[in-house]
Amino acid sequence: MEIDVHEDKKHVAIWLTKAEKNDPAVRERLKPICAEYKAKKYLVAVFESGEGDLYELTRDLLLFNRRRLAELELRRAKMQPAAER
Repeated sequence: MEIDVHEDKKHVAIWLTKAEKNDPAVRERLKPICAEYKAKKYLVAVFESGEGDLYELTRDLLLFNRRRLAELELRRAKMQPAAER
């Protein structure tokens, strides 16, 4: 388990390995850690190691986001009056 605390942004990122994510003892250790930071008004995120290919999944996410942004920009351009373009 790796815990990254970002005091300036009031964020806590907790990273679990594949073995840790299914371990009930690790889950129990997480509860007081999360409660402690939530009481301080921090945003706590727990990241679990997955089963997929990181390269492919990241590439697919970036491609999706790029397409979505292009669609939104096109829609916004179509909604602007011709004089503003």
